[in-house]
Amino acid sequence: MAMKDAKRPVSPALAGPYGHPFHPILVTVPIGAWVCVSVFDIASHIDGSPGFLTRGAEWLIAIGVLGALAAASIGFLDLLAIPNGTPAFRIGLVHMTLNLTVTAAYIGNFLWRRGSYADGGSVAAGPLALALISLALLGVSGFLGGKLAYRYGVRVADETTQAEGYGHRPASGLSTPSTTGQP
Repeated sequence: MAMKDAKRPVSPALAGPYGHPFHPILVTVPIGAWVCVSVFDIASHIDGSPGFLTRGAEWLIAIGVLGALAAASIGFLDLLAIPNGTPAFRIGLVHMTLNLTVTAAYIGNFLWRRGSYADGGSVAAGPLALALISLALLGVSGFLGGKLAYRYGVRVADETTQAEGYGHRPASGLSTPSTTGQP
């Protein structure tokens, strides 16, 4: 019964309907933005006029933080569906804690950078290192999120529902492939 509870949304309107949670969709925003921050930061040390990269990285941090806050609010609803005291719940807490830590680190990184690059220079070593460490922590958290979904099936449809995608029903008007290899 506990496993079935973790598959059902606490609030389908907010967290997404059964079998189609919103959290995995939303996490693409901070992940993509923060990966690009590191790319822009490194590129700012290669490009001859890195001002656009440093300003772009600032914007990407802000976009990532906003996306992370949206993903966290929906992810928290998903966490509430997992029964307390289970391994899945404990991993969910670690996943949430890491994500909140990473988000706080990026907020700090944004404040550290804010207004520092009016001269158009490269990103300083400190903010660059913080971005890379934060990205590594995000990778660990993503691994745990994958474990929640793919190993424990949190917010994943049950196998009976999944089997619908593997049934064979030819569409009307279309021919089915021959077993002899002939068209």
